[in-house]
Order: sequence, then C-alpha cells, then structure tokens
Amino acid sequence: MPVGLASPLPFVRAPPGLWRLIVRSPRSLAVGWAWCGAVRIRKETDVTQGGPLPFDISVPNPARMWNYWVGGKDNFAADREAAEEVTAAMPQLPAIARLVRRFLVSTVHELAAEHGIRQFLDIGTGLPTADNTHDVAQRAAPGARIVYVDYDPVVLSHARALLTSSPEGSTDYIQADLRDTGTILSGAARTLDFGQPVAVLLLAVLHFIPDSDDPYGIVRRLMAAVPSGSYLVICHSASDIDAETVAEHARQYNGRAAAVITPRSHEQVARFFDGLELDRRGLVPLSRWFDAGQAGVSSTSGLAGYCGIGRKG
Repeated sequence: MPVGLASPLPFVRAPPGLWRLIVRSPRSLAVGWAWCGAVRIRKETDVTQGGPLPFDISVPNPARMWNYWVGGKDNFAADREAAEEVTAAMPQLPAIARLVRRFLVSTVHELAAEHGIRQFLDIGTGLPTADNTHDVAQRAAPGARIVYVDYDPVVLSHARALLTSSPEGSTDYIQADLRDTGTILSGAARTLDFGQPVAVLLLAVLHFIPDSDDPYGIVRRLMAAVPSGSYLVICHSASDIDAETVAEHARQYNGRAAAVITPRSHEQVARFFDGLELDRRGLVPLSRWFDAGQAGVSSTSGLAGYCGIGRKG
C-alpha cells in the first residue's frame, strides 16, 4: 500500500508498495503508486509521458528497501539511502521487518517438519531474500511444492530468476491480486494438488483489504478450496494494542495513502479463523510469538499486530 515515507505503520511483510514515493528526475515528476504484496493499488506511471517508468536504480523502490531491511542483497544505493532515512524516523521498522520474516521461517519449518505439510500457497511474496518459503520448506521436505503470488511484475521477475526449486520439488509464480481468488486458485492448481493439504500464507496483507472488499469472504474462498488438514497462517496489524497510538498512526497513514490500512481488533482478526482450529498458541501479538526482548520489539509499541496458525478439520 502506498504510504508517505514518514508512515508510522510499517507492519507489512515485503511490500512492493509500502510507500508513496515522490521522486523528481530530470525527465519528470514521477509519483510511484505501487502494491503491497498481492494487493494492487495503482501502477507507477510517468507523469510527463503517461507510460510505465523504466527500471531505474537511482529511484528508491519500496520492495528493494524492504529487502535491505531483512538482510537481502537485491537493492541499490538509492534504496539503501531511502531505507536509512525511514529508519531514522522509525527506528523499530527493521526489527519489525526481521520479526515478520522470522515468523515466516519458523512457521513454514514447523508446518513442513512437524505437521507434514508439503504444499504452500504464499500470497504477497515480496522480493526474494534468504530463507524464502521454498528454501525453508524444501530443507525439511525436498519434495515440497510452493506457489508464490504477487501483483508486482518486478517482484515476479525477481522470483522467477531467484526462487528455484529443489529437483524433487516444484515452485511456480502467479501474478494476481489477492481479491481475485479465482485466478489464484486456478493458477495454483497447475502445481498444487488441492486433494492434499495446503498451507495458505497471508502475512501482513489482509489489513490492506478494506471491509467493503469483504476480506473474510476472500479467506473463506481460499480455505474452501483446500482440504481437511490444511492450514491458514495470518499476520495482521492490530487496532486494540496501544489503541490510541494505532488510531493516530492509521489516521496519518490514511491521509496520505491511495488505499487505507484497516487495523483490526483481536476479535476481528480471529474471525478469519472461523471454522478452523487455532494452534496451542492461539492468536497473539507478533512480538509475543517469540521472546519480545530478544526481538527488540515491544507489544505495546504501536507497531504490533496479531499472528496465528489455524488448521482446517
């Protein structure tokens, strides 16, 4: 989701659309509206020419900035400089980025190694970095199959080049909006066997779907397509942890953004798991999933969100 560089709501996974970047170049004033994960907002366009902007390493790219924060190598000097400016305003943001990545790695390993899951549908992929979904899953189970979904063509071009499967397993890539569940499911069926359990990963993307777009219906359609024994994994920004601060952050964000962020309460996020059995940890703040002191993130920092894993019976 596009956001001003001073946005205090960084609880997103690897969005090629975290910020509304306003970049002056000799050619034009380019206002970049990108995407967050698998949610389309608006294509980046050249204000002067009216066409797509070319690849330009001198212009910060939000996906590459996030890649820098999580320790990836697919970024350039302009990305690193912009990322450091954001970090100066929001010192906890890199820690949040790493914590979301840690949750992804831990959850995928757990599902593959301990619960026998061999198929993953990762929606809102972001740029590849170390320990991507297929890396983790195929270490535990070399024959695992992974389908990545993202709307950003830049992300998908990187994914196709860098996210290569083990010989025993398989990976595929779908360009689709999260709301287009038909395209996602039909594309995923090329690689995944929907007669066998699938883990559906929705990390830090659902809070960019407003209530008017029926996010609960989106999740129901996805989970209706997978059999018993499948899992749903969610990270979602919270409206009731340090509620006053979050409300003010959301107000500031929504005043700048092309599409609003919708933090949700514990009760509202729990509704995504209706009909599923939450694991023993339940639905908890992300900073409590691990040792918050080690992670360097307070659950009352105003940057918190909820995470949980649910199993379809």
